[in-house]
Amino acid sequence: MAEPTVLRDDLDLPVRLGPGPVRRVVSLVPSLTESLAATAPELPAGATDWCTHPAGLAVPRIGGTKNPDVRRILALAPDLVLANDEENRRPDLDALRAAGVPVWVTDIRTVDGAFRSLDRLLTLACGLPRPEWLDEAQAAWREVDGRRCTRETDGPRAIVPIWRRPWMVLGRDTFAGDVLRRLGVRLVHAGHAERYPAVPLPELIACEPDLVVLPDEPYRFTAEDGPEAFPGVPSALVSGRHLTWYGPSLAEAPAVLGAALGHPFVQGGTTPP
Repeated sequence: MAEPTVLRDDLDLPVRLGPGPVRRVVSLVPSLTESLAATAPELPAGATDWCTHPAGLAVPRIGGTKNPDVRRILALAPDLVLANDEENRRPDLDALRAAGVPVWVTDIRTVDGAFRSLDRLLTLACGLPRPEWLDEAQAAWREVDGRRCTRETDGPRAIVPIWRRPWMVLGRDTFAGDVLRRLGVRLVHAGHAERYPAVPLPELIACEPDLVVLPDEPYRFTAEDGPEAFPGVPSALVSGRHLTWYGPSLAEAPAVLGAALGHPFVQGGTTPP
């Protein structure tokens, strides 16, 4: 009889798999759900209420990323649960491990880190061939890097709110921050001690940014809800999925975000309109 396989996830925690192949996977992270379903649509056995891609994903829902129904997950008898260190609560993951369910935790802070993590998750943890969409995504970002030129010093200084009431922004060491950096956007709060600092609105305005980037998740900023708080400052409404998700959306993220931000300054380092 084959022996179980012990691998290590992004946190270097042991994940005991097997002895048979992974057949049923519950994902607690929307972007990982999309990544798995795009690669092996037969494997997803459960997902969160927030897992909106691919459209029409017909699997049982197990609650939110922060409040999953552990009993319901166990009832689905998964071979593996996919999680993320930032999005999911450790007590929930510990409860699954205590019940004997293998849990693979990702820890993604950069675009390159996303490519490495996704490759390991799909090929090692799930035992799948490397998907074409992952190669396409890496090629898209290599093209971005080939156009960088002077953008890191000449690009717009931006604040990136992710919440209001209270206002919170992207700070240091975040995946979304790296996405914008590689597109030539300089985050005002990139050197902040916190990853997602709460900053009062008057302080944000006092930073005199060149641009305010407003994603539609986790807080859904819209043309009527967000730009009005920063009078006189150009704003860009962007797709949260393309800014914060790591998966198939990475392949089109440079084009989608570049169009929303304004191609002239993203690609050439000039002043935003």
